[in-house]
Amino acid sequence: MYPPTAVPGLVPGPSKLSRSPGSFTLDDTTAIRATPGAGPAAALLRTLLAPATGLPLPLAPDGRIVLVLDPGLTGLGAEGYGLTVSGEAVLLRAAGAAGLRHGVQTIRQLLPVAALGAGPVRGVRWSVPGVEITDVPRYAWRGAMLDVARHFQPVSFLRRFTDLLALHKLNVLHLHLTDDQGWRMPVAAYPRLTEVGGMPHGGAYGREELRELVAYAADRGVTVVPEIEMPGHARAALAAYPHLGNFPERRLDVWKSWGVCDTVLGVTDDVLDFCRAVLDEVMDLFPSPYVHVGGDECPTTEWHRSPAALRRVADEGLDGPDALHGWFMERIGDFLTGRGRQPLGWTETGRDLPGSFTVLAWRDEDHGLAAAGRGQYVIMAPYRSTYLDYPQSAHPDEPPGQSGDAVDLPAVYATDPAPAHWGAPAAARVLGTQAQLWTEYVATAAHAEYLAFPRLCALADTAWSGGHDWPGFRARLHHHRTRLDALGVPSRPSAILRPERTTR
Repeated sequence: MYPPTAVPGLVPGPSKLSRSPGSFTLDDTTAIRATPGAGPAAALLRTLLAPATGLPLPLAPDGRIVLVLDPGLTGLGAEGYGLTVSGEAVLLRAAGAAGLRHGVQTIRQLLPVAALGAGPVRGVRWSVPGVEITDVPRYAWRGAMLDVARHFQPVSFLRRFTDLLALHKLNVLHLHLTDDQGWRMPVAAYPRLTEVGGMPHGGAYGREELRELVAYAADRGVTVVPEIEMPGHARAALAAYPHLGNFPERRLDVWKSWGVCDTVLGVTDDVLDFCRAVLDEVMDLFPSPYVHVGGDECPTTEWHRSPAALRRVADEGLDGPDALHGWFMERIGDFLTGRGRQPLGWTETGRDLPGSFTVLAWRDEDHGLAAAGRGQYVIMAPYRSTYLDYPQSAHPDEPPGQSGDAVDLPAVYATDPAPAHWGAPAAARVLGTQAQLWTEYVATAAHAEYLAFPRLCALADTAWSGGHDWPGFRARLHHHRTRLDALGVPSRPSAILRPERTTR
């Protein structure tokens, strides 16, 4: 039970919050009244609260937890919500289903921390303090990328990670499914992709596993965005099918080193047909409007030596082999847009991806500005504040990670997707931001969670609330850490370090 004037720290912080008298207590008699369209949110609330509270929370016309889906609430946008809690009732309203789901997560955070537990908890009064909340996100894209190519993680962890994202109102799970070190997605026409490419560092997913993950995430308001790397970061595919490379007679293994591999896809019609076939299956499994196709760190050395690549340069009238990168990405982008999807890619300069692409600016803030200036939509992912594979601190107990300065909590919180000096036209092209968890050094789920939190809490606060109140965020995070503890998220390196941990 909270003191009469207290409201537990919410992460991310809501747009407007005021305390009101009283509190609402849930018990065995509490029911939910859901207006048309609000049934899925009611089911989510019941699913999330049942393990710890054991409360049935049935649907009833006189239920005192009232969920209202009202498209007329246009001021709340697609994801905003209003929440009123008194001693008599809980009223959650939104214009869209996403807003109701976000409101459900706020109710979870307002309840005693024990409500987040995975098993029955006895002797707790399940009370929600009286509040008036109006809450609308700053950015539409609030995401986290998880690299399952370098080190595979089972789908059970992906579901748990999805739940953690949803708790923080992060709405995109970007899955990095392929790279030099692994290929994790099955493709019926090319079985060796997972038979060969999926062997090192783990395994591969089944089609139904991925389909079920997508549905599980959607129920929680999270969109799963797939990434298939091309034309670089493709060594696992080349190990499986050598004819896709620039020297078809060459036999390669799946790369077991980290860094940037100089073996890349060829530029023949067969290669383009392969990419299209793979993306057709990706689109069948992932209904996301966005499909990520990499595009980064693609050395052109092989194209300078490949007879087929040089013929392509001549046939297309290109300036030279280096121009094949843009030529390749344009064809892939056109294929996706022709299927009604939006291509995504990592930008190296802000000017290197075709205009049809939405770009993730990861090297430098100015690259995002350059892309926005070209009229492209931008997701800001600057590595110095969003790459969670860098250590959280310089403490000697930190587990191994990327070399370089630590990316600490203040650095993540300081991420500004649209800096003031950009001006309104460029800022209007910014969809949002996301964090990246590359896994060269991350072999276990516990290690991944340790690196993700609480830094993802900071990113969530920035993306949803604006990120301009560091002292206030720290105060809220102090209480929020107890929620992470209840969920079993590791808070210390000693909780995740094991003898088999990876090193370079």
